[in-house]
Amino acid sequence: MKLKFREDKATEAAALFLNLRGGQMSYLKLIKLLYFAEREALLRWRRPITFDSCVSMDHGPALSQTLNLLNGDIEIKGIWQKAISPPANYEVSLLKDPGAQSLSEAEEALIREIFGRYGKMSRWEIRNLSHDLPEWKDPQGSSLPIDYVDILKAGGKTKREITSILEEMENMALMDARMGH
Repeated sequence: MKLKFREDKATEAAALFLNLRGGQMSYLKLIKLLYFAEREALLRWRRPITFDSCVSMDHGPALSQTLNLLNGDIEIKGIWQKAISPPANYEVSLLKDPGAQSLSEAEEALIREIFGRYGKMSRWEIRNLSHDLPEWKDPQGSSLPIDYVDILKAGGKTKREITSILEEMENMALMDARMGH
C-alpha cells in the first residue's frame, strides 16, 4: 500500500521555491528543485514530503504527479492550478501564494536549504547535476520508475534501515486508509 500523493504539499513547496526565486522560474528547474527536496526529506526523515512517484526521464529524475500538474495533464482543477501558472515560454509563475498550512516548519526549512544550495544554478546546470544521481537511469526517450528503495540505497542506507523505513511508510499508509484519507 502506498501513501496518497499530497497535492497540497507539492503546491506549497512549488510556491515557496517560486517565492524564493521572485515569483517565476523555469519549470525544468522547479521540477528538479522539488525532486531534490523530496529526495533529501526521504533520506533525512525516513519519509518524503509529497509521497509522489519518482521517475527517471530524459532530463533527469522528476516527481511524476507533480510533473503532470505542472504540464496541465490533470483534468481535476485543484489547489495547484489556482496557485501555479501553466508553463509559458518554459517558465511558470506564482499566481496566488497558497501559504504553507500543510508544510511543517522543518519541510519549509529544507526547501529553503535546497534553494540555497541549487537556486542560483541555471536550469541546465541543475538538470546535468540530477543526471549524476545514482538512482537516475537514462530512459531512452521514455520514463522509468524510481523506487524509494533506489533512493535510499543511493543515499547510503543499509538493508536494515531500508526495511525499517519501508515498514514505517506502509504503517502510515494503512493508518491513512483506515482514517479514510
